[in-house]
Amino acid sequence: MSLHRTFSRLAVIACLLPGLAWSSGAGAADTGDVSLAGTWTLVAADVLHPDGSRSHDYGDAPKGLLLIDRTGHYSLQLYRADRPRFANPSKAKATAQEYRAAVMGASTHYGTVAVEPGRHQLVFHIEGASFPNWEGQEQRRAFEVQGDTLSYQVPPRPDGDVPVSVWRRIGN
Repeated sequence: MSLHRTFSRLAVIACLLPGLAWSSGAGAADTGDVSLAGTWTLVAADVLHPDGSRSHDYGDAPKGLLLIDRTGHYSLQLYRADRPRFANPSKAKATAQEYRAAVMGASTHYGTVAVEPGRHQLVFHIEGASFPNWEGQEQRRAFEVQGDTLSYQVPPRPDGDVPVSVWRRIGN
């Protein structure tokens, strides 16, 4: 076999290995038998209260998008659909109430995500976030996947409320 042909085959194998590692669950985005790569749209952003009741945490019709690539990099955006617009067209000239509604009506972060299938946990390694205190954190979420629906629970808040996000896959 010629040196050129050997090099070509090695180059093809080198290109295929990352994809094979993803499908086998190896690497930074260890997913076991669960593949979360794709595009997800938000179905619900609710909260479970200590008394067992459930309410909408981001309004009746929240908006959101979760993108996860095959290497485990993700970007997540979640918004209240009913966020009020600022009265002034300048972002720098809003009132304190407008800034509060904008900040409290959105949750965004990006980084890498891994799956611990045996523990049914997503592990988010947050690189950047709309809430700066999350940057550099590792956050775990109990999750389940049923068909094209992903749902997870955030650890309880200080008041005992447990946020729940439900996503539907819309693309790979």
